[in-house]
Amino acid sequence: MPVEKEGLTTRRLSRLAQVADTVFLQVETVAYILLGVLLAAAVVLGVLGAAVLLSKTLHASDQNDALVVAIDRLLFVLMVVEILHTVRVSFRSGTLVCEPFLIVGLIASIRRVLVITLESSQVNVPGRWTADSQSMLHATMLELLVLAVLILVMVISIYLLRRSKRPPRPPRGLRAATASPQGFRG
Repeated sequence: MPVEKEGLTTRRLSRLAQVADTVFLQVETVAYILLGVLLAAAVVLGVLGAAVLLSKTLHASDQNDALVVAIDRLLFVLMVVEILHTVRVSFRSGTLVCEPFLIVGLIASIRRVLVITLESSQVNVPGRWTADSQSMLHATMLELLVLAVLILVMVISIYLLRRSKRPPRPPRGLRAATASPQGFRG
């Protein structure tokens, strides 16, 4: 009798695991859908906000500050679009892929570099140079150096990820033997 009781308990646990798996999958699906809808709304609002800023920039006398903010918003929208793509890919494949996160990090780093350089270009404007500007310039240069290294690491990582996904190439001798005559590729 103890063997029969063990089998019954195992079947109940197995059925419970299947029900839990189904419920968790449905919750995950709903979460992905809600996240996608919210990200899509953020993209639309971000593009509209950037468009309003750009139109104000065209009509304003001091265009530089508004232009920096508009570029920052547009790059932020690009990041959100890439995150939305990541959610879509994760939803379709059921796995978490790391390359889109590297691309989001790359966009964020480039966005920061552009904003820093646009803001630091404003320091040279007459009347804006203060005693604190010198220390701020040094901190900005250090931040740009760290961002440059970070961008390089992410680009190398993306390259290595893409390279690892490619099928291996045949050795040089085999490539020539298997190539089509006269370069015909049919």
